[in-house]
Amino acid sequence: MHTLYVVATPIGNLEDVTLRALRVLQEVGIIAAEDTRTTRKLLRRHNIRTPLVSYYEGNRFLRIPFLLEHLQTGDVALVSEAGMPGIRDPGYELVKAAVQAGIPVVTIPGPSAVTSALAVSGLPADQFLFLGFLPSRRKERLQALQRVSRPPYTLVVFEAPHRLRASLEDMAAALGSDRQLAACRELTKLYEEIFRGTVSEAQAHFVLPRGEFTLVIAGAEEKNGSEEVTLQDAVEGLRHLKEAGASAREAVAQVMAQYGLPRRQVYQMWVALGG
Repeated sequence: MHTLYVVATPIGNLEDVTLRALRVLQEVGIIAAEDTRTTRKLLRRHNIRTPLVSYYEGNRFLRIPFLLEHLQTGDVALVSEAGMPGIRDPGYELVKAAVQAGIPVVTIPGPSAVTSALAVSGLPADQFLFLGFLPSRRKERLQALQRVSRPPYTLVVFEAPHRLRASLEDMAAALGSDRQLAACRELTKLYEEIFRGTVSEAQAHFVLPRGEFTLVIAGAEEKNGSEEVTLQDAVEGLRHLKEAGASAREAVAQVMAQYGLPRRQVYQMWVALGG
């Protein structure tokens, strides 16, 4: 039986590719590429002439049957636009389909923006939560950040330049303006930048953001666990959700789950805020 190879490719610098990855890309029958233009540059750089087929978010369900059929007669390499396929990209669906069909799936490890950013952030990387891209709408984005505001785990987030300032504003509201972070911009590329500081300092620094960002954000510090602190945090959480346009039902349910408080008490807090 033939094999689906999940191949990591450079996240910027074309030299960041393993010898094994180049060999596999040379030997497979076809390469399923999220962005054929980006992959073609890599193949041209290393004189690889393996045929490409596009496989991206918009056509993945049409392409999967074709690729599974090809795997009956030859090997396939799956590559994303950058980094490791299957990590916040449509490669997951193809891997899932191959596994369900009993087709061997082999990883060819290599570059990843997640692990690269963690490694240079200066923040703990022994336990972390990867959130992918935050929701584009403020209400959902605030809710997502509220849900991860209390665990002590380091957070990793992808963000586009046109949404960076809005996301930083919501991080200040949900996580605290003094929360430490590392903003890794254009990793491995010519204009790579690693900014380390607080959320508020990042807001002041990135006035006109450019390039792709991977944000590494410190987890919550351990508190003394006093009821007073918990209630204050809950009220602040309700206030932020109210400002984001959440309904009473949504806000109360989320704060109940997050802080372990009874519904009646949280609803009274909501009413006190003018809800």
